[in-house]
Amino acid sequence: MDDDAAAAAVDAAAAGGPPPALARPYSWTDGRTEPSVELAVEARVVTTAEGRDLPPRLTSAMWTVTQLCLQPRSVAELAAHLTVPLGVARVLVADLLAEGLVSVQATLAHDAGDAERRDLIERVLSGLRAK
Repeated sequence: MDDDAAAAAVDAAAAGGPPPALARPYSWTDGRTEPSVELAVEARVVTTAEGRDLPPRLTSAMWTVTQLCLQPRSVAELAAHLTVPLGVARVLVADLLAEGLVSVQATLAHDAGDAERRDLIERVLSGLRAK
């Protein structure tokens, strides 16, 4: 991705609108499609203190994600804000997690029961309806 396209994506994401179409979203991940850790689409991502201290780099996808996650966002929300495939968002978040720039908050434990899973689905649907 060239610097102008990345800067436009950051500006649009910060303004709340979708960034322009990215011809090669996988260039942000060097072609990688699998994250180094398992990330649920509903997992909430939040920027750590180290991530907040990053110097502004408008052409950096990782900086963009840290800025978007100053408020907790799900992995799916990040993909939507960046207008990239979910696989790209997962790889970016996994990279940031490995560097300690974000933390990931699971929404369900591995041993969650059916009632907890149903409750999560209902909350997600309620959130979608509210938008």
